[in-house]
Amino acid sequence: MKVYLLVGIVILAIVALLATNKKLQETLKNIYKIEELRKRILYTLGLLLIYRLGSFVVLPGINPNALQGLASQLSDSQNGLLGLLDVFSGGAFGNASIFALGVMPYITASIIIQLAGMMIPAVQKLQKEGESGRRKMNQWTRYLTIGVLMLQGPTYVANLAHQSGAAFVYGATGWFYAYATTILIAGTMFIMWLGEKITDKGIGNGISLIIMIGIVARLPHALLAEATARFSVSDGSAIMLVLELILLFLVFMATIALVQAVRKVPVQYAKRIVGNKQYGGVRQYIPLKMNAANVMPIIFAQALMFIPMLFTSIAPSFASAFSSITGFWYNFTLAVLVIAFTYFYTAIIINAQMMADDMKRNGGFIPGVKPGKQTVNYIDGIMTRITLPGSVFLAIVAILPALAMRFLNIQQSFAYFYGGTSLLIMVGVILDTLKQIESYLLMRHYDGLMKTGRIQGRH
Repeated sequence: MKVYLLVGIVILAIVALLATNKKLQETLKNIYKIEELRKRILYTLGLLLIYRLGSFVVLPGINPNALQGLASQLSDSQNGLLGLLDVFSGGAFGNASIFALGVMPYITASIIIQLAGMMIPAVQKLQKEGESGRRKMNQWTRYLTIGVLMLQGPTYVANLAHQSGAAFVYGATGWFYAYATTILIAGTMFIMWLGEKITDKGIGNGISLIIMIGIVARLPHALLAEATARFSVSDGSAIMLVLELILLFLVFMATIALVQAVRKVPVQYAKRIVGNKQYGGVRQYIPLKMNAANVMPIIFAQALMFIPMLFTSIAPSFASAFSSITGFWYNFTLAVLVIAFTYFYTAIIINAQMMADDMKRNGGFIPGVKPGKQTVNYIDGIMTRITLPGSVFLAIVAILPALAMRFLNIQQSFAYFYGGTSLLIMVGVILDTLKQIESYLLMRHYDGLMKTGRIQGRH
């Protein structure tokens, strides 16, 4: 009873704080006044509701009451590949839902296409063809997503049969594999369609919002579980729970600073006179993000940390050293992999040679730096310097859940909101969505969401 009372008091305190904020009230009124923005927000919320409802629709032929073993296995391996899939699908993976595979196949296909852009000249050519090239690459990504689904679908059903064979009402027959895989493919493609509709007619990036809403859906249950555990241990549990919430707030603020941190490189454009008009002659900036790789290094690193479990029978001592997500070697290796993947992925998405060529083609140059090779080296040098602190900070974010569990005795489900993919995705998606809402407000000459009129660092 005390747990529910404390949670209720916290919720009421947050609501009261928001209700007394006149600046926020005025901003919400302005959002409601803009008809297009109001419709886009309601449209987005409606499609997200459809996605969440679909996450609880179980595959035909599966008994949902017999899936407790799979849910327990996922809760014990959330830093592994299976737990990552369950997080990104909003729990649909553990529910054996029609949306069980979520958007991970699409993300996998997108990563493959990005890597192909670095190695295959034909893909590089498409990347430079503007809107037509982008549409063609999106089409390739969809086809590749279906290919990935045709591999992951039967694998998921086979894993389900291995972990929870009793849940199969009619048995794991070949016919069941066929129609279950077809439904899983259709479910993921429907989610992609929802994401594209949100991006086109809603607010924010659709795929990112779908991932975020699945993560946020876990927060109330995780908070309640943490409060229940605190009140069952000691009398000072209320104070400890409040301190945990304050620490979570500070972690969010630090992560926002990481996501928004940029290094502005000045670019001067030469003056050109065409007819009676003068073009160029202005100074602009190239915003180089300190965390350009975003959440991808943590995803890659967590997926690789699942590999040692494959050697349990061959090298049990080696596997046991990486079996505990709060152990030293697990977190040390994870941090090193995050730093390495940050440099790797940043090198893929930040092409200094292309940036230098574009500047030279448009008559731009960095003051004090000659165009060409020196510009490439200058940009590479800046990216190397700012990526180091960014990668170290990202590594700290990756191991924060383990630190919270080990030193603060926080429940595993709640500790995952202190770092890792969950934290970075939530912060990044929320900031991008707020940026779009703020742009609508500023276009209509209303004040933005922040007192300064714009979200800091999102220029």
